[in-house]
Formats: sequence, structure tokens, C-alpha cells
Amino acid sequence: MTTLTKAKVKPLFRGAPKDPATLVGDYQRVRRVTEELCDTLENEDYMLQGMADASPPKWHIAHVSWFFESFLLEPLMGDYEPMNPKFKYLFNSYYNTIGPQWDRPSRGLISRPTVREVYEFRAHVDRNMVNFIETTDPDDMEGIGSVIVLGLNHEQQHQELLMTDIKYSLSINPLRPAYHDVRIPRGTSTLPLNWVEFDGGVVEVGFDGDGFAFDNESPRHKTYVNPYKLASRLVTNGEFIEFIEDNGYQQTKLWLSEGWKTLQSQRWEAPLYWEKLDGEWWMQTTSGMQKVDPHGPVAHVSYFEADAYAQWAGKRLPTEQEWEHAASSEPVEGNFLDSGIKHPIPATENGRPFQQVFGDVWEWTKSPYAPYPGFKPWAGGVGEYNGKFMVNQMVLRGGSCVTPQDHIRPTYRNFFPPDARWQFSGIRLADDA
Repeated sequence: MTTLTKAKVKPLFRGAPKDPATLVGDYQRVRRVTEELCDTLENEDYMLQGMADASPPKWHIAHVSWFFESFLLEPLMGDYEPMNPKFKYLFNSYYNTIGPQWDRPSRGLISRPTVREVYEFRAHVDRNMVNFIETTDPDDMEGIGSVIVLGLNHEQQHQELLMTDIKYSLSINPLRPAYHDVRIPRGTSTLPLNWVEFDGGVVEVGFDGDGFAFDNESPRHKTYVNPYKLASRLVTNGEFIEFIEDNGYQQTKLWLSEGWKTLQSQRWEAPLYWEKLDGEWWMQTTSGMQKVDPHGPVAHVSYFEADAYAQWAGKRLPTEQEWEHAASSEPVEGNFLDSGIKHPIPATENGRPFQQVFGDVWEWTKSPYAPYPGFKPWAGGVGEYNGKFMVNQMVLRGGSCVTPQDHIRPTYRNFFPPDARWQFSGIRLADDA
């Protein structure tokens, strides 16, 4: 059995897996997906960092290994030997309890370790993690299993970030290279936009059950929502073009003050990745430059743009409580990373009131990212995961076309600053009933 160097680990959540074979299988499956996402990359691509908020692919694949090393192997596996102790500094993201970190905007300058050495680091961590799982005392497995599952969900988040960062970094290349050659399905018509009404009242939101959820999804609590209604589908590219052609980016009255200031300083005229060529709108996709599909959901818009569009349409964005209340009875189905398309696609009739609730694009809500009543971050270093970012961010819900399907749930709270556009973020309208 593995000799633990610290006291028994307290489980982070109820129902953590304790079976070693299950944990090893899940660990290897998630780790394999990360590497498969890099199959189309050349060595030069691994170093790309198109902006300060993005990270190079090489850093992502090293950092997710750093997580397992820093929170499991080094503190708990008594005989663990790091491949390179300096990686603890190079690949730390923001965990001050672990130690100092390399400057985030300069991650693209880390030419060494090489790509080959980073993959050797991953393999080193993988060998030790499998050994660690298979030899840990069964009495310790629930707590340790919960941290392993957190690490796997952390890696799935970075799978999504890996894709959004690769797309951004390739997009600034004037050759407009494609990440892959997958055909993106195009629509032939746009589904009618209907409205689904909800009575409101006292509702419960937040996670309270067995299985994994992040600490920011709890505790489950009661809240009051007024009667409301949500659009049956996402806002399409064609509808957003109408906003552009009606001078939506020039109408000061539609924009929040900070949004108007950002629009002017960044010279926004359309969603990120859109270009007008010979009088037609084109966009950079993971499959290269494509004509904008008017039937597909608009993506890569900021909160400021989403709010301005809602104002222009005479509606508003939903609160996160309204969104969760409406989505809680919907199946977690849609266009996710698993489909391999890695691009939002048009809505298709599914026989239910809603389309595109999960997948395709993260949906901006009008709710600021704040703690739920009674929120307590996890103990120890993992407590830095979510809680310390609860300021100056807005909540998004539902996942996107680069979110792993088994990573999302109705209570999942994503968050980004209101000017962020490089994520697959889109719009679902709401209104008072």
C-alpha cells in the first residue's frame, strides 16, 4: 500500500468513487482526450499564445499534470520524485498556497521544457498516478478519489480552454489556418423563436446530491423569481446581422457605459472572428474560414454585446436562477466536444420546448458571479479554485461545443469578465411574463 505523508484526506463531496479500477479507467480516459485534442498540432503550434488571457497548448498539457502532482503525488505519495522540481513554479496557474508562479502573459516564452519533455512529464505523472491509485489503502480512497475526480474535472475545463485558446491563436495568423478539416453542418432554415413561460415563485437552485460538483455550485438554497419567459432557442447569426445592419454597434443608448467604452477602445463592429469579404460575412472557425451561417447560433460575443442585443430586441438576458430553474428538467444533450465538430450548429426540432439548452454556446446571464448564501470554499489549496474570483465576472450557463458532455450539469456555473469574447459564448433572450 502507498504510504501517505499526511492525515487522511477529507472527501470534497458525497459519493466520491472508491473503486481503484473505476478511478484508473476514468483517469486514463480523460487524459487521453487531452492528448487527442493536440493530434493536429505541429510543434510550432504548441508555443502559440495569442493574448495574455490565453495560454499555449504546451502550458495547458503541462499544467493539468502539475495539478495531479501538486495536490496528490507530492503531498500524499511518500516515495514520489518529481521529474523536475522547477515545474512546480513554471506550471502553477494561480495557487498562492502552492507557491509563486511564472508570469501568465509570458507563458508563450517558455521554450524549454520542449514539447517532447512536457509529454515525458505527463507520462511520468501518469505512471505514478496509476500506481498511487492502485496501491492506496481502501480506507483512504474516498477522500483521495474525490481529489482525483476534481483533477479530472479540472483537466476537462482545460480541454475546453485548450480549444478556445488554439482557435484564438490560429485566428491571428493572416493565413487563417484550420485546426482540423471537419465539415461543419450548415442550416437550411431557422426554427421559429417561441417563448416558454414559467410561473416563478420560490424555487431551489444549486447542487445538493451525490457525485461531483464544484464548490461554487453549493449550497442548494431557496430563492424567489418573478414570473418569466425564455426564448425557445439561441439567437442566430442571421438575427445578429440584423442588429449590426441596424447600427447596433453605433447606438449608444443600447450599451452599458463600460460596454460602450470597451466597444470604442477595442473597435468592435461584429462578433469576434467575423470579417466582411466582398460584401459577405465570413468567420474563422476551427475548420478555417467559412461563410457565416445565418441559421447557426451567434458565438464569441461578450456580455456587453449580449446585453446590447437584448436591449435592441426589447428583451433582456435571463438571470442564472431563471436559467437553472428552466433547464433543470431538460436532458443534458446537445453539440459538445464529443461530437468532434468544435463549432456551434443550427438548432433542430427536438420535440421539447427548448433547443440548445446544453452545448453549442455558453449562455450569458445577467447575474454577477457571487457566492451563494452559506458558500464555503473547499479547505486547503483547492479552495483557491473558484471562490477568490467572485468579483467583476458574469455567470454563463449550459456548456458549449467544446465542453465534454459528462462535464456539464444544470447547476454548473461558468464565469468570465463581461468583455471576454474568445470563449464560445452566445445569447438566449428572456423577458418578464
